[in-house]
Amino acid sequence: MRRQLAHLREAYAPHEHRPLSGYLRAMTVHAAVTGAVIAYVKATGHPVPKRPAPQDVLLLSIGTHKLSRMLSKAAVASPLRAPFTRYERPAGSGEVMEQVRAEGSSTRHAIGELLSCPFCLGVWVATGLTCGLVLAPRLTRLVTTALTAIATSDFLQMAYAVAQQAAEGRYIPVAAQQHAG
Repeated sequence: MRRQLAHLREAYAPHEHRPLSGYLRAMTVHAAVTGAVIAYVKATGHPVPKRPAPQDVLLLSIGTHKLSRMLSKAAVASPLRAPFTRYERPAGSGEVMEQVRAEGSSTRHAIGELLSCPFCLGVWVATGLTCGLVLAPRLTRLVTTALTAIATSDFLQMAYAVAQQAAEGRYIPVAAQQHAG
């Protein structure tokens, strides 16, 4: 198996390090945890809605966005990512840019990519919140409501900053910046 994976990695990305075995381990963990939750739900008879309510889908969507963004980019969450990433630079609005550590195992590399990518982490967060909606719906709705409030606040803070810059004559729309350069 290890030899087949090495051959596959060489054929897939001969000029770039792609931690396929680490990705495979991460996918296996995700599938195993999801399968275990499904088995638990079936064994305990937890009710599963035929169709999630639209307000739950909205809360899960915005909550997934905010939690995956917080975990993968927020400066305050850096200690969670530090074993797998290296600080690169600030990214504004309390966020940082990080690079995945080159040294270490393919699993460590894959975890670094997962933890520093809000899009990648979103799959895990959405799965967790969806499982939470089945196992603990009231608590999950409370948590996703708080995350939605935080996300809404973030957008309002950014809109306020743009409005303030415009009122002071300091705001230059992106399209105008592109034409000037």
